[in-house]
Amino acid sequence: MQAWVLVPWVAMAQGTTAPEKTTPSETEAVRVEDRQRHFGAMLAPAVLPDGGSAVAGWVGAPEVGVSYRQGLSGWELGARARFDYLHLSTTVEAVGRWPVWSEGAWAVAPELGLGVTANPGSRYFDAQNLRGWFLRVDPALVATWRVVETVAALGTVEVPYDLGLSPGGTWRVKPLAGVGAEIYLGEDLTLSLLGQLGVDVFKEVRGVTQSRLGYGARLGLGVRLF
Repeated sequence: MQAWVLVPWVAMAQGTTAPEKTTPSETEAVRVEDRQRHFGAMLAPAVLPDGGSAVAGWVGAPEVGVSYRQGLSGWELGARARFDYLHLSTTVEAVGRWPVWSEGAWAVAPELGLGVTANPGSRYFDAQNLRGWFLRVDPALVATWRVVETVAALGTVEVPYDLGLSPGGTWRVKPLAGVGAEIYLGEDLTLSLLGQLGVDVFKEVRGVTQSRLGYGARLGLGVRLF
């Protein structure tokens, strides 16, 4: 009687196949393939995949900068620091980005930066430079299109707004639209190029609102860490 009871359980045990285990080398191969498929560090991809991270630095006009990006469960968080060498101003921001649309090679993600700007008011290059501490609010939109396996086209709209923290009512808003490309060089390195044009609108202390041409250019190098 005991033998008849045990037979079905033995058969079930023999028919059950243990799940295949993924070796460390297979896991690493998947991660490498994912980084190559979603390559980029400075602006591309539109949002880093979960667990992905990257650092980038750029030179350009009128600023140089560095950034760090971290993918977190469909979102992206990071930090960015910029130095405007014409105004001698420094901006430090925390940045968030989230996906809103993707189809095939296309992806679009809004971005929001929040930080502070310190400007000593140097007027060597700009007689209308604004002096003081400013709250920086920087909404933006990033669109990417993967042209080929190693090239992604970039499109950006950025509207940085600096609100003066000192009495006087100074502020500056500089909406810029830009296009460029991010190129995969291998070994998780990417080269980025971006050109921007727009308008620079500002109000001086007890002054009138003024506007002029706004522009930006970046040449950057980034690396994917994970």
